Amino acid sequence: MAESSERYQRGAKKLREVYAGDVVDLPEGSFPFNDVMLRSLFAEVWDRELLDVRSRRLLIMGVIATLGQTDTWKIQARASLRNRELSPDELRETLIMLAPYAGYPNVAPLIMACEEVISTWTSDGEPGPADPS
Repeated sequence: MAESSERYQRGAKKLREVYAGDVVDLPEGSFPFNDVMLRSLFAEVWDRELLDVRSRRLLIMGVIATLGQTDTWKIQARASLRNRELSPDELRETLIMLAPYAGYPNVAPLIMACEEVISTWTSDGEPGPADPS
């Protein structure tokens, strides 16, 4: 159980890093799906060293674009801005690059979602990662 809890804590820390502290921290044991996600996806996959968070995020954004997941795109775009992984222009360029591969019909709705995220981030004063405490 101690190893499981250590993985959970490591995963929770990585989740906060990946999403710039802009997440809800659920206590371990309160939601089984969350426990598994933190122990496996964030402690074991996101925490690997060969790819940095920016590279992983770009890969995920490609998958999200292919699926046409507007709400999920907004979450990733916001985190990429807050973590200073991508600039507004790089986010826009990402959509240009993805359109021929993910399909124009899947990417087109992401354009307005992306502009909305950029506009909100800019009007909020271009905040960085939230205070992890």
